[in-house]
Amino acid sequence: MKRLVVVGAVLVLTMAGCTGTGGSSPVAGPASATVASSSAEAQPLLARYGLSGKSTVEVIDQLDRLDLHQRPAGLKASVRAGELLISDGGQEYSLPIPADRFYLSAGPYLQQTHDCFFHAPTGCKGELAGKQVQVKIVNDADGTVLVDEPRTTFANGFVGFWLPRDITATLRITSDGKTAESKISTGADAPTCLTTLRLA
Repeated sequence: MKRLVVVGAVLVLTMAGCTGTGGSSPVAGPASATVASSSAEAQPLLARYGLSGKSTVEVIDQLDRLDLHQRPAGLKASVRAGELLISDGGQEYSLPIPADRFYLSAGPYLQQTHDCFFHAPTGCKGELAGKQVQVKIVNDADGTVLVDEPRTTFANGFVGFWLPRDITATLRITSDGKTAESKISTGADAPTCLTTLRLA
């Protein structure tokens, strides 16, 4: 099976990933180059990190929930609207996300945040790890409540949501009497990383 290689693809992944709390990194926008390759070709890479046989949804969920000391040092991952890009320094692979689903990872904060566009489950780190939050997400078009429940932020300070594709919505996070609210969208050019939620 033919593989397509884009020069600098690994650099794109690095640029798209978050840095530590309060740090900064270039923000890769929706026009960034990607590599077309099949999920089957990615299996040897996934197997090296204990992810063999998992769906793209399962891979993202597992990587985003890792304790920081469990993060695989060599694995780069970048969540896009319709795919997960993964690499460990060699070939970059594209794992498709189901056409009706969109992954949004939100990192609420009090004092420090950073720029991010595409969420990097193995690289992003927010300020508030293991924090109890109440989350509500409402579809702006019809008022449907998509999420209304307590969550605990992951070890990386983020909390992730699988949402319907191609909607606009309002996301509200509350913790310790402080609230942050933001308009979100889940279209093809939408960010998968939300780091502007300052609790106040």
